[in-house]
Amino acid sequence: MKRWKVLILAAVSVFVLSGCGKKEGTDKKTPESDGISPIEQASEDMGSEQTEVDGMARSRLTNELVDSALVDKRPIAVMIPNEISAVPHYGISYADILYECNVEGDMTRLMGIFGDWENLEKIGNVRSARDYYIYWSFEWDSILCHYGGPFYIDEVISRSTTDNINGTVAAEGIYFRSTDRNAPHNAYISGEGINQAIDQYDYSREYRGLADDNHFQFASESEPNTLKQYEGSVSGIFIDMSECYPMTKSYFQYNESDGQYYRFQSLAGGSDGPHVDALNDEQLKFKNVIVQYTYYETRDDQGYLAYKCIDNTRGGWFFTEGRGIHINWVKESDYGATRYYDDFGTEITLNTGKTMILIMEDGDTFHFE
Repeated sequence: MKRWKVLILAAVSVFVLSGCGKKEGTDKKTPESDGISPIEQASEDMGSEQTEVDGMARSRLTNELVDSALVDKRPIAVMIPNEISAVPHYGISYADILYECNVEGDMTRLMGIFGDWENLEKIGNVRSARDYYIYWSFEWDSILCHYGGPFYIDEVISRSTTDNINGTVAAEGIYFRSTDRNAPHNAYISGEGINQAIDQYDYSREYRGLADDNHFQFASESEPNTLKQYEGSVSGIFIDMSECYPMTKSYFQYNESDGQYYRFQSLAGGSDGPHVDALNDEQLKFKNVIVQYTYYETRDDQGYLAYKCIDNTRGGWFFTEGRGIHINWVKESDYGATRYYDDFGTEITLNTGKTMILIMEDGDTFHFE
């Protein structure tokens, strides 16, 4: 099987922190074409799908049919550590969108966006935030659940529009600690605790009109986006992030029988195997996988990082249905959605289901085949 290797050269210029500045993208791999986007051509043949039926409506996060009461309800964003002493995770498989990105010390941290969270009894464990995750959480107008963070988050977390539930100052009963592991990896939150905090802080339970109403573009379930319309699409049945996530070594294997990418990881000091949610014993799986090259800087001697979340444009890759294409991304404002475009400039169409977003430092390498 042929192995593809992707390498993006690091930027030479030095830029400022997460929420500001713009820079042109550097990586581009263009499929052969006559200049007309295959998505534009294919969209004419895509049938319409029912958006509401019997009290169900399409989720903004996944396009799946969910209880219609959830459609206008704000999601939560939960900061989750990902190292050997922090696993297993609980409730993580219920996240509709999951981000992974490096933090200091070559560790990665995860952030799950949960649309249906009220009935979850245990989510986490929950750890400290980084400011770049907060900018990504803004895109969903989510309520951020975290346990403190370095002083780099102070400005963005103190804004009047940043709704967050901080375990270091939360009232008793909002977070709870388990006895199965040592602090700091034993703090959790539940749907009940989140509702308690929302009432205490008088947060809105419905979208506030700050973020884009339509974030991802979805294909019809009856006519999924196979990426075969792109002459330059490549096989994408295995995605290996081990070189850019050296302590997590996460990777994804496509299962043709259900069309899902199953997540595995080989944590430093631990064993190699499926990434399983201890709450339901289910392996994490995703319909869409996005790799997003992002400019970054090291801030200090402790290794704290800054990522350039607002940018125009940088590259990446989109994988679904066992294939992949090169993409470019744009994020224009704090609450604006990160938009992903094919090399023809047309916004990509995701398939109905969950999405994994892998933030990769410029200059790092990942593999797929």
